[in-house]
Amino acid sequence: QVQLVESGGGLVQPGGSLRLSCAASGIIFSIYEMGWYRQAPGKQREYVAGIGKGGSTNYVDSVKGRFTISRDNTKNTVFLEMNSLKPEGTAVYYCNAKKYGADYWGKGTLVTVSS
Repeated sequence: QVQLVESGGGLVQPGGSLRLSCAASGIIFSIYEMGWYRQAPGKQREYVAGIGKGGSTNYVDSVKGRFTISRDNTKNTVFLEMNSLKPEGTAVYYCNAKKYGADYWGKGTLVTVSS
């Protein structure tokens, strides 16, 4: 049974930082491309960042220079370090694991950026 469990969300002030984690089980983690997506209230889910099997990374323009995605294949975990958070970053953040023929999602963790 595949599980992706996100953690680390919460309430943070504008300009603050949070570190999200996503622990995977039931998959061979190292062969999956991992990603973070978010869905703000009333909006569609959007791509935030991704990291390939070899560690290559990609970001949506709006978070470049502020967010960092990383992975620890020994712990089957992917991280999203978020700095200089803005109110528009308020959303449910979802973890995604993808390879040819497989696409898995976590249930999300809520991030609220507000003073």
